[in-house]
Amino acid sequence: MFEEFISLFKTEFYLEIWGYLKATWPIWLPFFFVSLFLNTWFSYKRRAWIKSKGSMLLEIKLPRDIARTPQAMEVVLGGLYEPVVGSLTDVYINGRVRDWFSLEIVSLGGEVKFFIWAFPHWKGIIESRIYAQYPGAEIFEVKDYALDVHFDPTKMDIWGATTKLNKADAYPIKTYIDYEMEKGGKEQEEIIDPIMPLLEQLGSLKPGEQAWIQILIQAHRGEGIRDIRVIAKPDWKDGVKKEIKNIIEKESFVKPQKPAKDKTATVPFLTFLTKSQDKTIEAIERNAAKPAFDAMMRVIYTAPKEPEGLFDKMKIGGILGSMRQFGSLNLNGLRPDWMTSIDYPWSDFRDIRKKRGQRTLLDAYKRRSFFNVPFKHLHGKPYILTTEELATIFHFPGAAVTTPTLTRVPSKKASAPSNLPM
Repeated sequence: MFEEFISLFKTEFYLEIWGYLKATWPIWLPFFFVSLFLNTWFSYKRRAWIKSKGSMLLEIKLPRDIARTPQAMEVVLGGLYEPVVGSLTDVYINGRVRDWFSLEIVSLGGEVKFFIWAFPHWKGIIESRIYAQYPGAEIFEVKDYALDVHFDPTKMDIWGATTKLNKADAYPIKTYIDYEMEKGGKEQEEIIDPIMPLLEQLGSLKPGEQAWIQILIQAHRGEGIRDIRVIAKPDWKDGVKKEIKNIIEKESFVKPQKPAKDKTATVPFLTFLTKSQDKTIEAIERNAAKPAFDAMMRVIYTAPKEPEGLFDKMKIGGILGSMRQFGSLNLNGLRPDWMTSIDYPWSDFRDIRKKRGQRTLLDAYKRRSFFNVPFKHLHGKPYILTTEELATIFHFPGAAVTTPTLTRVPSKKASAPSNLPM
């Protein structure tokens, strides 16, 4: 049987391939080893650089009364836009990478908290930006909540997912501007905050259950030699122009007319766009003017196996469903790209694939690793979210959000009177 199997590779086709490889090995073999060496070198140096920088997790306790719209958070996030990589020496010798951040909304047994993960040298900038926009907020450097969860499939159930956009990056999601939240002067009961369903769903978790939403962001830029790219990668603005052109030329009812051969004749550039198409182009252009980030959103839900029934699969659908209000048919939206669950149980012997996926996703979450080693582009590709889109998904809600388990500062701070006796 074995000899018959080997004989399959002794045909003329495979003999010609083997002869070609033998004849050309002085060309391709050095390239193979050079590529292997460089990949190992950059992986090693980047791991060392990331480890040397350390990390911090900041918890933000919200003021009891927030009169600011999500535009305030957009200003905060604008301060995190840092597309600079460094010199060639930094990149190729020291292993430097672009700084990245993690915006996190977490429910620990129903208690909803906001966190920002970053390198320690960003602490002052983050604090000053938040205090400037939210004077009553309190910021604490805390222990990482994710480190308390250890993967043990005999004692816990875990579900996780990565996400992607429904359409091309050029199309924005439905943002707070579409909800008219940027217009001040509204009563709290008149405000429709798209983050409400998500916070209410997170607040409904029982003691022992945990749900984590992690939005990893890194300043977007056109990539080249400083990003260890032989072939340059342009930024996302080329895709924006392409999508607008596609709407005008292919989706309009009256197609644009070609210029006449007689250059003296005037032929108008006629289009007939619907109101929806016109608003779509307006939203694309407005969004393209904002600072853009490479992004990836992860979702994890976990609960112990005891008591039985605590892990509720309906909570998974509730968390995913509570993100639908960020989507629109004529714009964009978020949806799952990869999930730890297996569609067909018989395709996964003893849940080996499922457990491996759960373990790696949990480890990647703890490391906040996606843009670089050791979990570069794990289960997905980065997509573009601007400061406007990010501020819609991650912002501090006002009094209109009445989730009782949302962590807020218990009382409003005020400065001491100036005439107090010394």
